[in-house]
Amino acid sequence: MKTIATMKAPGAIGPYSQGVIAGNLVFTSGQLPINTATGALETEDIRRAARYSLENCRAVLEAAGTALGNVAKTTVFLTDMADFGAFNEVYAAFFAGAGDPPARSCVQVAALPKEAKIEIEMIAAL
Repeated sequence: MKTIATMKAPGAIGPYSQGVIAGNLVFTSGQLPINTATGALETEDIRRAARYSLENCRAVLEAAGTALGNVAKTTVFLTDMADFGAFNEVYAAFFAGAGDPPARSCVQVAALPKEAKIEIEMIAAL
């Protein structure tokens, strides 16, 4: 396995890597909606939060040498399923130019680190 590290995504807030390459697959850790330019966590607007989480995943994928078109599976954690519609709009637009959308799971959780509204992780082929 090879560890992925990039300054274009938030650093780990615990004992884990931003992502790893295992064989021909890339696994991103869950990405919170952190603006990497400012370090600020987006906690108010789910659309902005979704964009930040997705962009942070993309940064890890690119650091590994892959791209959105190679994403096979995403897992999305929301703290409020009432945000699903707004999140889904951003998600659809994000993957619009990358070919067929990946498989996806989306679940509501009781809480996320730093009181985030969303966390996203991805699995992609190299």
